[in-house]
Amino acid sequence: MKILVAGYQHETNTFAPTKADWAAFNRGDSFPAFVHGQAMLTQLTGVNIPIGGFIDAARTKGWQLVPSSWCGAIPSSYVTEDAFERMAASILADVARADFDAVYLDLHGAAVAEHVADTEGELITRIRKLVGPDLPIVASLDLHANVTLRMLREADALVAYRSYPHVDMAATGELAATLLARRMQLGRREPLHHKRLPFLIPLNAQSTWLEPAKSLYGELLELDDHYGTVMSFCMAFPAADFDECAPMAWGYGERAEAAVEQLYTRVSPPEQWRTTTLPAAEAVQKAMALASSTGQPVVLADTQDNPGAGGDSNTTGLLHALLRQEAGRRFPGQVALGMLFDPAAAAAARTAGVGATLHIGVGKAVPTFTGEPSDPPVQGAFKVRAVSDGTVTLKGPMMTGLTVQLGPCACLEIDGVLVAVTSGKKQLLDRELLRMVGIHAEAMRIIVVKSSNHFRADFTPIASEIIVAKAAGPMAADPGDLPWKNLPASTRTRP
Repeated sequence: MKILVAGYQHETNTFAPTKADWAAFNRGDSFPAFVHGQAMLTQLTGVNIPIGGFIDAARTKGWQLVPSSWCGAIPSSYVTEDAFERMAASILADVARADFDAVYLDLHGAAVAEHVADTEGELITRIRKLVGPDLPIVASLDLHANVTLRMLREADALVAYRSYPHVDMAATGELAATLLARRMQLGRREPLHHKRLPFLIPLNAQSTWLEPAKSLYGELLELDDHYGTVMSFCMAFPAADFDECAPMAWGYGERAEAAVEQLYTRVSPPEQWRTTTLPAAEAVQKAMALASSTGQPVVLADTQDNPGAGGDSNTTGLLHALLRQEAGRRFPGQVALGMLFDPAAAAAARTAGVGATLHIGVGKAVPTFTGEPSDPPVQGAFKVRAVSDGTVTLKGPMMTGLTVQLGPCACLEIDGVLVAVTSGKKQLLDRELLRMVGIHAEAMRIIVVKSSNHFRADFTPIASEIIVAKAAGPMAADPGDLPWKNLPASTRTRP
């Protein structure tokens, strides 16, 4: 059996300041750069992303793979029309001329373009028009997909991650291969049942390392075993301003309706999804108190500047708070913050060299969802502690084996605080990202990570405590704070 494989990954925060142009899909900083043809099979095999898992599963089943193209860009504001149409044209050209029996797509599910709100539904629809109604199309999705009715209608089967942090990406690609095999064996689509939640879930409440999600996804697996279904529950990406932004539960199988209804009963009580965060100053104060009594790092999540949720990873609210409370003087060289996207500072450090002192400003004041700018750059004397070319292979549970290229990077020290500055944007989800500039997370007392939940996979094992901090930034910790225009009023209610 011949399977055409392709992929397109983007998570769109329509309230964020920076759009994803075609260059964003070709940089290779947060995701592998755009790749086409046989090179895709070589570069993406053995990497913990969905297409890597699908490739491995397909080869085990003896399927022949027909590679099209794959691309991904770090979460941001809208995908530009040019970028979406280039990506789509590349895949559709291969669909039109290749010989194959089914299609597998590695999609995110929450990408919004300047001209198309539901880009994954649009892509699947365009492929469907070329291949006809009977050829199977199966796709894997991110747990944060905003699953639309068109996506469910046009695809034969969709399946999403069951973990956040997403440590099961390759496993989800394997599950997509299982769904495709079921579809081929049956000779028709399996029965589908779906149900959408009428509210948004904050990102910080979604971690499957914490309750309630931890238990709920365990119950999903138990229900699948009991009913013989393959179900998914996408908690959605709660910052995409279009009418179908909301959590969705769905499943395939002869008993899918019973299974999905039972799952929906468990996930739908809104009060279980409430969460708390601390203001930046209060979070730092608490971290310093904890750091005085433990030998393991206290981790602060700078959730409102998470580059994995559309932030640019360049705001300075928590850095200002650390300096005001003299965290670095109290724990010199044992307080770290990363990754701060500042190409100019990184380039200056590379030019000056290790040991040099730079009198510069780092970070940036950016527009936030409130309409007010974030904190100003931090001005001062920064000592260059280490430099790097920014090429690093990840070793933590997420994206294991992926090599990212962040360009010139450096470790700058100011008043005892170590700041990892980069020329590319990458969520701090792996300790190797700090180690590449000489910061050893295990030896720190306080670590600020620009992340919401993905950091938990690699940092929880070394952390004494995790605190979610709320400094001014582009991504609202509470989606109810966002200035929605297109989301139905019934979905804007707070859990």
